[in-house]
Amino acid sequence: MSKGLRGIEAGETSICTVGETENNLLYRGYNVIDLSQNCVFEEVCFLLLNGKLPNSSELKGFTKNIFSKRTIPKSLISVLEKIPKETNPMDVLRTTCSFLGNIEPEKSFDNQMNCAERLLGIFPSALNYWYHFSHSGKKISIENDSESIAGHFLSTLYGKKPSETEEKVMNVSLILYAEHEFNASTFSARVCAATLSDFYSCITAAIGTLRGPLHGGANEKAMDLISQFKDEEQAAKSIYSMLENKELIMGFGHAVYKKLDPRNDIIKSWSKKLSVGKINQKLYDISCRIESIMKEKKGLFANADFFHASAYNFMDIPTKLFTPIFVCSRVSGWAAHIIEQRSNNKLIRPGAKYVGSDPLDFVPINERV
Repeated sequence: MSKGLRGIEAGETSICTVGETENNLLYRGYNVIDLSQNCVFEEVCFLLLNGKLPNSSELKGFTKNIFSKRTIPKSLISVLEKIPKETNPMDVLRTTCSFLGNIEPEKSFDNQMNCAERLLGIFPSALNYWYHFSHSGKKISIENDSESIAGHFLSTLYGKKPSETEEKVMNVSLILYAEHEFNASTFSARVCAATLSDFYSCITAAIGTLRGPLHGGANEKAMDLISQFKDEEQAAKSIYSMLENKELIMGFGHAVYKKLDPRNDIIKSWSKKLSVGKINQKLYDISCRIESIMKEKKGLFANADFFHASAYNFMDIPTKLFTPIFVCSRVSGWAAHIIEQRSNNKLIRPGAKYVGSDPLDFVPINERV
C-alpha cells in the first residue's frame, strides 16, 4: 500500500501530465514554458476546457464571454459585505462559489461550460470587492476596460490600470498555476463530479481542499519567511539554524517532481525583473540565497510557490491574497477535470486496508467491564 496514494494511478486524463519527461509539465501536450512565453491566460483556459488552442476568432469569443460574466449579483454583494476582514480569503471564494450555485444553479450538465466561464469571470471581482469593502469600507466598481483576467484582477485590486509588465507577469503566473494533474484539490473536484453533483459543489470541494496548508498557501508561507530578514547574511544564518532544528521550510521540493519544478525558473526570472528599482529589492537576493542553501544542504529545489512570493510582493499584492490568486487560475484546470470526469464517469470508490481489530464476540451491556 502507498501512503497518501503516492505513485498510484487513480484514473486517466488527457488534460495534463506532470514530471514524466525530464520534469516537464504539459497541458494537453503543450509545454508550460512555451505556453507561458507565448500565450495569454485565456488561451490556456480555452486549451484546457476544449482540448485545443483557440484561433483568433475563438479566443475573441471566449474572452468576450468571460468579460460578460464578471458582474457580481446584488444578492452576492450583500453576502460579501457581511464577511469580516479577518476571514480567510479562501473562505470568501468558497462562499462566493457556493452562493452562486444557489442563485445561478447549473440546472443541467449542458450548462457546464457557462459555469466555468462564470467562475473565471467573477472570482477576481468578488475577491477584490470583498477585500476593499472589508478593509476600507470602499465599494469598488468591478467595471473596467481590461480584456484579460490578469488585467481585471489587478485593475480591481489597484483601482487603476496595471502596467504592461504587471499584467504580463500576472498572465504568466495564472498560466503556471492553471493545471497540475491529480493534485489533492483536483482529485477532490473529480471525486465530487463522479457522484454527478453540480458544478459549483465540485469547485467548492476543490477550494476547501486547497485551503489546507499541506496543499495551498506555500507562497504565503514563503513570503512570511523572506520578509523576516534584513539581508542575505541574516537569512543564511537563520536558515542554517532552522535546518539544524529540523524545521519545515515551505516552497521547496515536490511530491511529483524529482529534480526540478519547471515553473520555478519562469517565475524566478520575472521576480528578478520586477525587483529592479524596488525599495524591497533585497527580497529577491534573499530568496536566491535561501534557494542555494536548500539545494546545498538538503538537495531540495525551489518549487513554483517560492519565487511567486517575492514576485507578488513586488507587484504590491497583499500576502493574504496569494493563495486566492491560485484559485482564480486553477479553476480552469478544475473545470476541465470536472468536464472530463463527467464525459466517461464512474463513481470513485477506492478500497481501504483494514488495520483494526479481529472479529469480536458481542458482549451485552450488563456484562461489560
